[in-house]
Amino acid sequence: MGRWRPPAEKSTALITREGHARLKAELDELWRVRRPEVVKALAAAAAEGDRSENAEYTYRKKQLGEIDRRVRYLSKRLEVLRVVGEAPSDREAVFFGAIVEVEDVVSGDTHRYRIVGPDETDAKLGHISIDSPLARAMLKKRLDDEFEAQLPGGMQRFVIIEVDYAGS
Repeated sequence: MGRWRPPAEKSTALITREGHARLKAELDELWRVRRPEVVKALAAAAAEGDRSENAEYTYRKKQLGEIDRRVRYLSKRLEVLRVVGEAPSDREAVFFGAIVEVEDVVSGDTHRYRIVGPDETDAKLGHISIDSPLARAMLKKRLDDEFEAQLPGGMQRFVIIEVDYAGS
């Protein structure tokens, strides 16, 4: 039996078109390519005899479980996600899908973020979840608005210097 984990916090069920396409592609890849490969390798490992001392068999069983868990998660998640494809009518305010450039009021450093769904966050690309404290603080703000966000390093003040909906 596995280790008990508390249920995950409910996350916003929004996603961009690109993010939805990526999740569907991942599900397709897992189901049509990776899973059949692992099942074939598992069958070959099982045919080798004593399964209790067969490392290949044990590894493939674990790998199959991980793939099945991810397939189950993606299948359920894709059913509830709402794809947001169009930019809002007020393109000067910050909403889901916005690319926002902010300036730290104290240091003067600028940062560029895209507000996306929790399933498509990527710090390297500057994609932050709509559920993050920074994104929540930015929502509905407009160009030149100042706002505060409680971040891990403490309370920080920012000013919005650009709002764009490119790609939407």
